[in-house]
Amino acid sequence: MPITRGYRALVDEAMAHVRTYSVAQVRERLERPDLQLVDIRDVRELQAEGTVPGSYHAPRGMLEFWVDPESPYFKKVFADEGKEFVLFCGAGWRSALAAKALQDMGMTNVAHIDGGYTEWVKQGGPTETLEQRKAKKG
Repeated sequence: MPITRGYRALVDEAMAHVRTYSVAQVRERLERPDLQLVDIRDVRELQAEGTVPGSYHAPRGMLEFWVDPESPYFKKVFADEGKEFVLFCGAGWRSALAAKALQDMGMTNVAHIDGGYTEWVKQGGPTETLEQRKAKKG
């Protein structure tokens, strides 16, 4: 069966419908309590590359289940309607698709970072390893 709409078409469509922030725009808001960064990358990516301090890890494969209050997998962090949830992945493609999916579910307080974690690191955004994150909590 041939693919009639490839990944690029899906990403382009999502990008046309979701709010997209630059790394600089997100960095300006990092300390604000109304911002919640959400890292949707696979845990192996976080282990290998680190993440953004203060971000919440919600793997792409579970995201829709974690944001839906009716789901047995619901995570309370997503119940705060006073926050804007800004998603990021490695390059900004998965996060665009994920933000679009959350919008399709009815969320209006969702966006994503253009260029993802790769662009974040390239522009000198703060990062931490998972070991550093655990040490802060412990």
